[in-house]
Amino acid sequence: MSERPLSLLFAHPDPADLAAYRGVGGYQGLQKALAMPPAELIALVEQSGLRGCGGAGFPTGVKWRLRGLDAPEPRYLVCNLDETEPGSFKDRALLFGAPQQILEGMLIAAHALGVREATLFVRGEYAAGAEIFARALQAAEAAGLLDLPAGPLRLDIHLSLGRYICGEDSAILNAIEGRRPNPRKKPPHIAQKGLWQQPTTVNNAETLAQLPGILRAGSEAYRSWGVAGGVGSKLYSVCGPVQRPGVFELPMGTSLREILYVHGGGPLPGRQIRAVLPGGASTPFVLPKDFDTPMHFDAMAKIGSRLGTGGCIVLDDQHCPLDFLIATTRFYARESCGFCTPCREGLPFLLWLLEKIEAGEGEMRDLDNIETLGKEIAPNSFCALAPGALMPLLSGMVIFRDEIAAHVEQGRCPYGDRHG
Repeated sequence: MSERPLSLLFAHPDPADLAAYRGVGGYQGLQKALAMPPAELIALVEQSGLRGCGGAGFPTGVKWRLRGLDAPEPRYLVCNLDETEPGSFKDRALLFGAPQQILEGMLIAAHALGVREATLFVRGEYAAGAEIFARALQAAEAAGLLDLPAGPLRLDIHLSLGRYICGEDSAILNAIEGRRPNPRKKPPHIAQKGLWQQPTTVNNAETLAQLPGILRAGSEAYRSWGVAGGVGSKLYSVCGPVQRPGVFELPMGTSLREILYVHGGGPLPGRQIRAVLPGGASTPFVLPKDFDTPMHFDAMAKIGSRLGTGGCIVLDDQHCPLDFLIATTRFYARESCGFCTPCREGLPFLLWLLEKIEAGEGEMRDLDNIETLGKEIAPNSFCALAPGALMPLLSGMVIFRDEIAAHVEQGRCPYGDRHG
C-alpha cells in the first residue's frame, strides 16, 4: 500500500480510466467500507485522525458523528471543489489527476452517512476537470459501483458560476439551490438544516479523497504515514518565485523548509525567500526563522499561523511587500459577498489606504488606521471571509512596517518597478 495514495495516477494519460484506478487498488477501500456498519466506519475515520483539508482542519470523523446516524431523510453530501483561494490548487490536481479517487471517497462517505443524493461542486474555471470527473462517474455507474446499501447514489455535478464566497460551507448550499451565495446564519447548523433544509455534510475534495487510502491501509497505518506529529499524507502546493512550483504529496508534518527548498526547488537564482503564506492567501506570514516548523495544523498554530490548504505563496526579496499585500486585499475586497457592512465597506477602504501609500501619497497615520480598522473588521463580520483577508494584511503590517513606512517617507515605492 503506497504511503502517497492521492497522486498515484497524476501522470496517467487518462486518470478517469476505471481499470487503471482499480489496478492501483481503487475501490478496495469502498469494498471494505461497505462491509462495515456506518457507526463502525465513522469510528474508523475518527481513529485515523483525518482532519478537513479545506482549511479549517476540523476532525472529519467527529463532524460525521455529530450529524448523527438518525438524521431525518433525505440527507445530502456535498464535495467542495470550489477552490478559489489564491495560492491553492491541490484540489485541481486531484480533479484532473484522481477523479476516481474523489468519487470513491464520496461513495465511502455516502455509506457512512446514509446519503442517497450527493453533489460535486466544482469551480467554474475547472470545467475541463468536471468533464473528466463526469467520465469517471459514468464508468463507475456502469460498473454498478454507485449501488450502496441505502440505495443507488444519485450524484450531480454542479459547475459554479463564480465567486470566492461559494467555498463557504453554507454559501455553497445557497449556490446549489440557485440562490444568492451568501453565508447562512448559524444555528441552525447545516448538519441539521442544510441543502433544501435537510441534514447536509460538506467535505473538501482532498478530505474525501483520503478515505480510500484510510480504508485500504487501516487507521493506524494511515496515521503512521505522517512525520513530526502529522497524520497521513498531504497535498502541498508551492507558487510564486520558486524554481519548481507545483503540487507535491508528502507526509503530513514535512517541514516548510523541505517543501520550499527541496520540492519547490528554492528561490529563483540571485534571490532569497523573505516570507511565506503557508496555507493560501488567508493565512499569516511565516518568516525564515520558522521554516523548520512541521506543516501540520497544530505546529503551524503554535507559531501564530495556519496550515490552511497547505498552499504556500512565496514572497522574495525582489518583490515589494506592500504590493503583495495590495494584491491579496484587492482579491478579498472584490470577492466580498456584500452581506455585512464591515466586510463590504471595510475591505475596499483598507485597499484604498494601501494603494494610497503605494502611490507615495500616504501619511504615517494611515499605517495605524489600517491596523486599527483591521482589528475591528475581523470580529464584527458575518463569516470567515474578512478575518481570512486580514490575516496576511495584519501580519504583514507588523513584519514589513519599516518598508511600508518608507513609502510614506520617500513619497514613492522604494522598489520602483520591481514587483517580482
